[in-house]
Amino acid sequence: MSTKMSFTAAGDMLVQRRLPEEYPGFAEIAAEIKKGDMRFFNLETTVHNYESYGSQYNGGSYLCAPPEILDDVKRFGFNITSFANNHTLDFSYGGVEKTLENLRRAGIPNSGVGLNMQQASAPAYLDCNTGRTALIAVTSSFNPAAMAGNASHSIIGRPGVNGLRFNTTYFLDPAHAEALKEIAALTEMNAQREVIRAEGYLPPLAENVIEFDTLTFQMADKVGKKTTVHPSDMARIEKSIYEASLQADYIVISVHGHEMRGAVKREGADFLEEFARRCIDCGAHAVVGHGPHVIRAIEIYKGCPIFYSLGDFVLQNENIPKQPADYFELYKLPSDATMHDLFKARDAGFTRGLQTKKEAFETFIPYWEMENGKVTKVSLLAVELGFGMPRSRSGWPAPAKDSSILEQLAELSEPFGTKLKIHGNRAEIILP
Repeated sequence: MSTKMSFTAAGDMLVQRRLPEEYPGFAEIAAEIKKGDMRFFNLETTVHNYESYGSQYNGGSYLCAPPEILDDVKRFGFNITSFANNHTLDFSYGGVEKTLENLRRAGIPNSGVGLNMQQASAPAYLDCNTGRTALIAVTSSFNPAAMAGNASHSIIGRPGVNGLRFNTTYFLDPAHAEALKEIAALTEMNAQREVIRAEGYLPPLAENVIEFDTLTFQMADKVGKKTTVHPSDMARIEKSIYEASLQADYIVISVHGHEMRGAVKREGADFLEEFARRCIDCGAHAVVGHGPHVIRAIEIYKGCPIFYSLGDFVLQNENIPKQPADYFELYKLPSDATMHDLFKARDAGFTRGLQTKKEAFETFIPYWEMENGKVTKVSLLAVELGFGMPRSRSGWPAPAKDSSILEQLAELSEPFGTKLKIHGNRAEIILP
């Protein structure tokens, strides 16, 4: 018997304060989200009342929202989330535990973060009237210390994220390779590892491989860079997909990834494309990307949608009420300085940062239907977050006024063979 289900998704909800009762555009956005059986968003903040201290590192700033924002999340219509991103450990393990506790209290299933790797990598299930879905969430953008750890027979596991690491190989032609070798020799940057390698405590370098401090270069005919998925992380995620296939009618993958191709934010790194396609190959039915604060292409791969980035759904990067002393010190300010002074220093007098980037305030909400494991419909609503409006209103989503966001999306998606039929602020993907 075939199962037909519908889905909606939104990108990063970088929310720091309560949703107004009604603001212009809210009703239309909520109605669009509620079309889906499974209604996903990425929670890009911790959620608690500052019960925990800040970590030594953060995802760009320390994000914390009051637990009441989860009521606002449900007003939009969302019913499942990922908490796996670069801000998960902003407030250390205490912040993780409190956020997970508050999500449980709110009745919002989540994937990608747990008290150990077994929990972080486990699928989150959602039972709908039309069937059962599974969400498996990962992040490729995280501090190494944020990676969850497995429990052993004698030691409990470590809280953290379901991390997706990647390997980077740089390619150099012979002329540039010789120059690199000369610099490495002159600076002695590899000296200690060379001694350890000679003593047998490090494996020998492969042929045509050059070590340059922590970077690895390979001699080739053409200069360039390639990223590939970390094999053990991919194997762990494939195991989760296999596990979910027993329980769920459809499996959705969430991936938070800032990594880009070169210096172009709207083009994801090679490994993100590799990862998305391998997930579909393994049995997932959709991949939802977010993280770079811009939209990226859509691909229909083997009858399943891949949204490489939905961008931001809520952006309140300058509505943060508090920060640890470390963050003030980073900008050479005393810890009792005002938040106004802090953001003014961070954003160079409010002339740089996400708040100055129009593309960070442009997104879209996809709605798609699937039957017999394949997508049968994809429609899109262009959304804008109020770029240039006062901070009191800026950052909340509302339907876009024209087709410009979708026209950009069509251009990004064209190399993937994806064609959009655009009419105003809405579009449909022309399926094969």
